[in-house]
Amino acid sequence: MKKIYILLIALAVTSSGCKKWFDINTDPATPQIPDSKTLTPPLFAQMERGVQFDSRYLGGLIQYFGGAVNVGETHGWLAASDAMGEIWRTNYYGLGANLNLIIEDSSIKQEWNYVGLAKALKAWGWQITTDYHGDIIVKQAYEPNRYKFDYDSQQVAYAEAVKEATEAIAAFSRTDGTGTVAKLAVGDLVYKGDASKWIKFCYGILARNASNLINKASYDPNKVIEYVDKSLANNGDNFIVPNNGANSTDANFFGPVRANLASYRQTRIMVGLLDGTYFTGTAGSVIDPRRATMIAPSQDGVYRGTTPGSSAAGTAPAQIPNLWGSFGTVNPGAGFGRYLFKDNAGFPIMTYSEMQFIKAEAAFRKGDKTTALIAYQNGISSSIDFVSALGTAITTAQKTAYMTSASVKQTEATLTLKDIMLQKYLALYAYGFVETWSDLRKYNYMVGDAQGNKPYDQVYVFPTSFFADNGGKPAQRYRPRYNSEYIWNIEALRKIGADKVDYHTVKMWFSEP
Repeated sequence: MKKIYILLIALAVTSSGCKKWFDINTDPATPQIPDSKTLTPPLFAQMERGVQFDSRYLGGLIQYFGGAVNVGETHGWLAASDAMGEIWRTNYYGLGANLNLIIEDSSIKQEWNYVGLAKALKAWGWQITTDYHGDIIVKQAYEPNRYKFDYDSQQVAYAEAVKEATEAIAAFSRTDGTGTVAKLAVGDLVYKGDASKWIKFCYGILARNASNLINKASYDPNKVIEYVDKSLANNGDNFIVPNNGANSTDANFFGPVRANLASYRQTRIMVGLLDGTYFTGTAGSVIDPRRATMIAPSQDGVYRGTTPGSSAAGTAPAQIPNLWGSFGTVNPGAGFGRYLFKDNAGFPIMTYSEMQFIKAEAAFRKGDKTTALIAYQNGISSSIDFVSALGTAITTAQKTAYMTSASVKQTEATLTLKDIMLQKYLALYAYGFVETWSDLRKYNYMVGDAQGNKPYDQVYVFPTSFFADNGGKPAQRYRPRYNSEYIWNIEALRKIGADKVDYHTVKMWFSEP
């Protein structure tokens, strides 16, 4: 019977006009080699998903979020769990092989802009994953028929991010080939095919990469400033992943429809930054016009925030609201919420404001206070405009009043690194989770760097007690994803010490001299 069946197939295939009846591996609806434009749109959702999922824990660690809803606030971890492993999943599964397919397909078609996009996202993926996890798999990541993978140092990952960003810029700069704005715009949900904005995004990745190395002898503030100057030029260049917010499938992870943040609350740091406490030394001295949009008052009109490791939210009318502006765990429902905690709010991956603060920090460290002051004020100004578009509009008068207030330094002589880094911390609230954590770690939390700079001293505070496995030390990294690594790749983890219960407290390469 088997021989007869094979013979019938052979006859049919060789007969004229009959091949289509037996071409069972081809389906026009699900092509075996997808076109780049069909692969690209879901990649942006993966970027957003990775950061937002992991922010549920990292947000508590860096004290953007409070409420003691998990081990994030005590710098801990969860054994045998994929919690805190979503950025890992994004880099290796959500983006990973899909980007390689785009590069392969678009290189054949000479669609260099799609090649550039894929390499830009690769650079972003390597940078954020190593800043979050430390040592990661780079060289062997996509080798076929391999089931166990060796880890590479963070230094290797940093170099890979630079390589991919540089190659992306080169690809976007090409004028030959078949790539056009119209072709790229089909799949590009963020920049609509504008190669010039993608190039700026790549320089922003290079700026982050170089800015994190302040403790290294190789740190070059001039190079950081150069990268920033070639990066995002205004808020119109912000890299923001859009969310429709129509239902749970296309709504913002932070919004009420998805109902993921009911127990999360605003923190004392955010309250203190927005009422002038940490900029002037006096609570309530300067009310930031961003406050009404970014956080919410208790029912008695007073703004309050949580302390790390404390679940005490108080009772009405002094109860601390959740991030949607509701009380207890009340979900305000579709269409409500505030700031980036709304169903249709886009999620920022990179902003002009962040770039300006990176420039201000580099210029300050270089000793160029003139450039530092201008970039610092640009960062604040653009952050106000960014927030204004997400809530109650901030008037020109309100903005001017704040920009000329005691919370904003007006002269080079009075500007400090603390002013720069705290305004950056404020501006990146609820989106720049990994970047803010990188800043905290490179300045050794409250201890400061080798030059004695302590931008977070007397502002950031450790929890009353760290997680039991920490040995009294703060977290410096998150562990690789449990299911893909601790189940299948444990021998490689042992080589880097990731089998130890306090591995997450081992300092990063980028933060060390």
